[in-house]
Amino acid sequence: MDKKVKVDISVIEQTKVDPVTFEVLRSVFEYASDRMSTVLQRASFSPILADMVDFSNAIYDYDCQLLSQAANCPIHLAAMKFSAEAIIEQFGVANIHEGDVICLNDPYKGGTHINDITFLTPIYFEKELVGFAVSRGHWMDLGGGAAGGQAFTGTHIAGEGLRLPPTKIYERGKPREDIIAILVNNTRTPHFVKGDLQAHVGCLRAGEQEMQRACAKYGIVTLKAAMKQLQEYTERIVRKSISEIPDGEYPGEDYADTDGFSDKPIKIKVNLIVKGSEITVDFSGSDKTVKGAINSPYANTASATLYSLQFFLAPYAPQNQGMFNPIKIVIPEDSWLNAKWPAPTIGCTTLTSSKITSAIWQALAKACPDKATGSTSADCNWFVSSVVAPNGVSDVFSDLPAGGWGATPFGDGMNVTEDPLGNCMNMPAETAELLFPIAYEAFELRTDSAGAGKYRGGLGAIFKVRYLADGQLSMETARTLEGSPGVAGGKHSAVQRQTKIYTDGHNEVIGGLDATGGWRSPLLCAHPFRYGETFMFESTGGGGYGSPLERDPEAVLEDVLDEYISAHAARELYGVVLNEALTEVEVIPTQKLRAQLTTGASA
Repeated sequence: MDKKVKVDISVIEQTKVDPVTFEVLRSVFEYASDRMSTVLQRASFSPILADMVDFSNAIYDYDCQLLSQAANCPIHLAAMKFSAEAIIEQFGVANIHEGDVICLNDPYKGGTHINDITFLTPIYFEKELVGFAVSRGHWMDLGGGAAGGQAFTGTHIAGEGLRLPPTKIYERGKPREDIIAILVNNTRTPHFVKGDLQAHVGCLRAGEQEMQRACAKYGIVTLKAAMKQLQEYTERIVRKSISEIPDGEYPGEDYADTDGFSDKPIKIKVNLIVKGSEITVDFSGSDKTVKGAINSPYANTASATLYSLQFFLAPYAPQNQGMFNPIKIVIPEDSWLNAKWPAPTIGCTTLTSSKITSAIWQALAKACPDKATGSTSADCNWFVSSVVAPNGVSDVFSDLPAGGWGATPFGDGMNVTEDPLGNCMNMPAETAELLFPIAYEAFELRTDSAGAGKYRGGLGAIFKVRYLADGQLSMETARTLEGSPGVAGGKHSAVQRQTKIYTDGHNEVIGGLDATGGWRSPLLCAHPFRYGETFMFESTGGGGYGSPLERDPEAVLEDVLDEYISAHAARELYGVVLNEALTEVEVIPTQKLRAQLTTGASA
């Protein structure tokens, strides 16, 4: 990297920031990222940014090392560094000027899937480079063979939309109208593009302003010294946490149900190698690059790996480059987790990253059994639908119907919570019905969707949306062959399923297992819906923790009363028989049944 820094590096290294100033500046760095997110959400036009909060913001130091990040999408945050580095490699620091805004979404240059577009601006103070403000947002549509780029029948990245290399979209503060015109011409939602772009630029300016204020108050030398000392501080915390894990190798695995073409699951195999204060994450043994659009580029795989580990290592440490320095990642060149051109990648963030998390968490359950956690629903369940209103106006509608999180050694999992990859919100029904020709018919807890255990997984949901105009639905999901795994004897959750409900009331499973045991791929591409037809999605819950036979019978009763589980499940999974009145007094733990369940004998 071309570094043109006026202050002598040795001066920065020799400067020691006192504890009070250090803590103040740590808060300043975090506030700069948080303010960026506030501006972006309030100023953006598209509901996927304004309501669903599918974006991320961060500040990087003058070496392009992560300094602070807002509590946004984990799958964006660790990957954004690779985009920033690609931009600097393309232009060189000397050619990135104050007021420049550079964007890219190329999955092979630090991007994830094409809809995630990254913007970077340099931060200068008195003509000296201080750092970079970086913002990434999921844009509703950037072209491709289906709405949202979800062309799961395609086998080439070109079918997923407009792929941008590092490109200056603002130059010395002035917008490049030619580049903006290209964006507007390559989307199904041109009415959102300029507003969302201006929101990203505004949030970059907000981060820049906060950092410049800090420079004016504390001086560049102190500011830069605090940056490096903060990263070193976090690294010490993470290394201490790793050193508490016994040295050894800890394998884990998971899979995607299909890539849209294969009739066999696509496997992830991971081996966590702990040695002293460092972890090597080795994905050797995972499947090779696949034909369908779930391949994960390096930045996406690295990001999923890093945030998955931080849940267990040092979640309360300041979030910066120090989190990542003790972690090494090994991915074979021909792996589906290290996608190269022209491999399609549209499902990489929303499907593949969650399977990476599940595999790593299963490995960590062996490394840290006292922290073992059942898998989450392990999918974003991202669907996108093009709709044409009765007046002929076309638009794109999107949502993220969440599932449950896994149980822990301390309690039940969370119900209907976005997978760790996202930290996003679902679309508010009021917003969706106001903006699009659709009607929400249901978004409710799904009985018996959670994995059974001493502590039960969180519940999934039943989601229904009725079309008030013709449309085409594309969606990625998985967990349709079996649910999310539990740990320490906990059980799998239920399977997920996609269903079309016709206007005459009859149902057709269009993704997953039907009543006869037949299965259809859950990677939908432009599936047609007519006026009055309803799409129903049944999300799964999280995996259970511990044997279900160890669950407190009173807790089982409460779950039945709350309709979290059925009376049938209480008997068959937990060995708890309830009387017809479901009164607390009549809860009878059946020891004989429990013995039969333990031995596998017939009840």
